[in-house]
Amino acid sequence: MDLEKSPAKRPAFVEASQPTKRELFISRQEAQELDKKYEKSFKKEAKPKKSLSKIIGLIFFFLITLAFSYFGYFTWKTIATANKMNSAKDAKPASLEQHVRAIIAPIVPAVASPLKGEADGRINILLLGAAGEKNAGRNLTDTVMVMSIDTKNKKVALLSLPRDLYVKLPNTQTFTKINSVYKISLNQNLGLQPIKEVVEEITGVPINYYLVVNFDGFTRIIDDIGGINITSERDIYDPRYPGPNYNYETFSLSKGFHSLDGATALKYVRQRHGDPEGDFGRAKRQQQVIQAVKNKLFSMETFFNAGKLNDVLTTLGDNITTDIATEEIGSFINLSKNVDTQNVNNIVIDAWKPDSLLKVSHVAVGDVMAFILVPRVGNYSEIQDAAQNIFNQAEIKKRQVAIAEEAATIEIINQSGDSQLATKVRAMLTENLGLKKVTFSATSAPDLAEQTSLQDNTNGLKLFTLDELLKKLPAKLASEKVTSENSKAELIIILGKDLIENYKFETDSIEDYNKAQESQANFDFTSQ
Repeated sequence: MDLEKSPAKRPAFVEASQPTKRELFISRQEAQELDKKYEKSFKKEAKPKKSLSKIIGLIFFFLITLAFSYFGYFTWKTIATANKMNSAKDAKPASLEQHVRAIIAPIVPAVASPLKGEADGRINILLLGAAGEKNAGRNLTDTVMVMSIDTKNKKVALLSLPRDLYVKLPNTQTFTKINSVYKISLNQNLGLQPIKEVVEEITGVPINYYLVVNFDGFTRIIDDIGGINITSERDIYDPRYPGPNYNYETFSLSKGFHSLDGATALKYVRQRHGDPEGDFGRAKRQQQVIQAVKNKLFSMETFFNAGKLNDVLTTLGDNITTDIATEEIGSFINLSKNVDTQNVNNIVIDAWKPDSLLKVSHVAVGDVMAFILVPRVGNYSEIQDAAQNIFNQAEIKKRQVAIAEEAATIEIINQSGDSQLATKVRAMLTENLGLKKVTFSATSAPDLAEQTSLQDNTNGLKLFTLDELLKKLPAKLASEKVTSENSKAELIIILGKDLIENYKFETDSIEDYNKAQESQANFDFTSQ
C-alpha cells in the first residue's frame, strides 16, 4: 500500500511529527518577533553604556574646567598679591605680556623671566621681621636674615645676623644697631636701600631681593596653613614674655614635638629669657620655624586646599612688603619646585662661643650704657668668609687646618701710635685665629705708618697664613722689607694708624650682655 497517497492510513507518530503549513508560518513569524524583541533588548542594554561614556566625558570636562579655573584664579590671585606686596619705588604696573609670562611660566619654564643673581648661580634674599605699628618695637627688625639659593646645585642656606650688631648708616658718620636701620630708613623715606647696603657690606654678597613681614602677618600665615610642627630642643619657661599693653605674661613649652598655632609660634621665635644661648638661640628657632612654614606651605595639603591657599595669599598681600616683580613670580615658583628644601644650611652669627665671629662691647647712648655686638677681628672679613662660603663650609675648615700645619712664626711691630694696639692684635691672633707663635718686636719704631702692612720672609711658603692675615687684619703686602733687629720671624706685621678705629671697642662678657637684654629689649637708638 502506498502510504504517501493515503494520508488516512499514515501512522499516528508520522502525523504528529510533521508540522502543518500553518504551524510553519506561525513559527517563522514568532521567530521574526523574537528577533525584533532581541534587537530591542540589545539596544536597551547598549544605551546605558553610551550614557555612561557621556557621563564620564562630562565629568572629565568638568574636572579640566575646574582645574583651569583653579589655576587661573590662583594665578590671578598670586599676581594681584605680588602687585600689592611690591613696594619698589620704580615699580610699574605689570604689562599684559608680564602677566602672561607669570601665568604660564610654571607650565612652560622656557618663558620664565630671569631672576636677579641667577646668572651668577646664587640668589640672595634679605628677610626682615618687624613688630609692626600695632606692637611694641614697631619697625625695629629683630629678625635680620639672608636666604641664599644655589641655582646650580638647587640648595638653600640661611644666615642670621643678630639685632644688636653695631653698624654704620650708609653715607653718614652715624652708628646704630642693625635692627634700627629699617626704621630710620622709613622715617627718612629712603625705603629698603639703606638696610640692603648695610647687609651687603657685612656679608660681602649682593642682596638681590628683600621681603619684610610683620608679627600679624607671621601669625596669620601659620594659622592659614593649619599650624606648623616643630621639635623644641629644651624646656622653655619665660615668666616675662612681652604681653599686651606693655605688660608681661608667662610662656612655657616642654621639650619635644609640638604642633603650634600662629600665636604660639610667634612666642616660640621671640622668647629669649632663660635661653642659654640668648638672642642667638632665638635666631636658631627663627630658622627652624621658617623651615617648618616652608614645608607646610608647599605641601599637597595646602597647595590643593583652595580655602587655605586663598587665605595665605590674602595674608601675604596685607602683611608683606617685597621688591619681587610680578613677572618674576612664575620663575620663583619654578625654582621652589626644584630646590632641596629638606637640607638647609644654617649659620647664626653669634658671640657666645669660643669660635664665634662677634664679641660683646658697649657704647654710651645718652645716659644709657648700651650693649652692642661687634666683629671680633675688628672688621667684617670673617662674616664675609662665612657668607660667601655658606654652601661649602668645609672649605673654611680645610683652610684652618692648613694654617695650623704651617705653624708660622709671626712678629708684630707697632707703628700705629697706639701703645695698646699691639696687645689687642696679638690677642686676636692667638685667641681667635689660633696662631700660636706671635711675639712683639723689641725694636722701637719712631716713624708712624698710615696703613698696616705685612712682610713675607718665606717667599710664599706660608701662603695660607699670609692670606689669612692680609684679610683678617686687614693689611697690604709690604713692598719693602722692614727688618727688626735679630728677627727670625717668617711673617712680620707692621701696625698702622688705620687699625686703631677697628680695635677701639673693649670686650665685655656674654653674661653681662645677657643680663642687659631685658632692660634693653626695645631700646631704640633712633630716639636718642
